[in-house]
Amino acid sequence: MRLYIGLLHYPVYNKNRQRIASAITTVDLHDLSRLARTYGVKRFFVINPLEDQQMLAERILRHWISGFGATYNRNRKEAIELIGISSTLETSKEEITELEGESPLLMVTDASKRVGKTSLTFSEAANIIGSDRVVFLIFGTAWGLDEEIMGQADYILDPIEAKGKNGYNHLSVRTAAAIILDRLIGQYE
Repeated sequence: MRLYIGLLHYPVYNKNRQRIASAITTVDLHDLSRLARTYGVKRFFVINPLEDQQMLAERILRHWISGFGATYNRNRKEAIELIGISSTLETSKEEITELEGESPLLMVTDASKRVGKTSLTFSEAANIIGSDRVVFLIFGTAWGLDEEIMGQADYILDPIEAKGKNGYNHLSVRTAAAIILDRLIGQYE
């Protein structure tokens, strides 16, 4: 499996549908790296153009990879080592291309249903991920990925539809990512 994930902080929307760069949340780094390690993801990119946010992420990585955290919690170190910090989606894609020798398919997530030729069910997406293709699965922060990013995608993954859903649809990115990765590559009997 040649799956990479990215957490995109720009361009995303705020609640007023304005294009913004969102802040890095430290718990996202911890939880998504652990999720990536658990499901065999090759690398987890934290994508944010803001220098102060990149410095925050780098400080956290240093603590867990080479600082006190490295000896305090070796499991956390192993997960955090999967993180790559990038300023743009394009830079992340270039790194994947260099590592894999081919450009990745760009698969994005969205909480709203977008029907079209690029829309994928979880089953269809799982088949692509299970093939020999390189896939870069992007999760958005704040109130979702900007239309520019959606337009660059090879595929848009169908949204999570929970049984018993009461119209409320605003999962944390950590929760959504866990559900999505389990549906795509989780082991079922």
